[in-house]
Amino acid sequence: MRIVLLGAPGAGKGTHCKRIERQYSLVHLASGDILRQERAADTELGKKAQRYMDSGALVPDELIVEMMTEVIKKIPENGSFVLDGFPRTVNQADEFDKSLASAGQKIDIVLNLKIDDRITVERLTGRRSCPECGAVYHIENLKPKVEGICDNDGTKLIQRPDDNPEVVANRLRTYHEQTEPVVDYYRKNNTVYDIDAGKDADEVIALLFEKLDALAKA
Repeated sequence: MRIVLLGAPGAGKGTHCKRIERQYSLVHLASGDILRQERAADTELGKKAQRYMDSGALVPDELIVEMMTEVIKKIPENGSFVLDGFPRTVNQADEFDKSLASAGQKIDIVLNLKIDDRITVERLTGRRSCPECGAVYHIENLKPKVEGICDNDGTKLIQRPDDNPEVVANRLRTYHEQTEPVVDYYRKNNTVYDIDAGKDADEVIALLFEKLDALAKA
């Protein structure tokens, strides 16, 4: 299966991708992680991307698509993967489709996690993280045993810079302007399934598994 998981910030893409990866034994491809890996490994693609990032410019779509295509080529023969954080723009989606088509492949399903902006703001601005172990909590929905302190190592919890209200508002604006149109791009191929991501995480993953099980049996 070749899966794209789309959704606004706070919709749970990373969490659900990891569970899909375990359930179906496929490869979870997070574009941000791959970009960091390419830079750390000092590959040719990583060097090109670094030049843009050092100057404060966005990494061009064609470079991101090339990077993701190269990673997918290395996946074992069945080629099964779930994409997280990619494609972010209609242009990326179009170029990626062309790249897959040249290899005789295509996206099988697009799972669109729909969530109200109000819930996104509540989820992200209420999130607190442990700077030591990376554990994540929430001031309302997932409280630590001692307020403001990590259960695992006693470290004081922090709010990540990208979880403050102003940054969250900017992230949502960018999503609606650039990434939300990607859903409509894929809809023309009748591959999009909308999932209510405002539900409890276990309910959401059950709905995702239901769609993927049906696809696997088809």
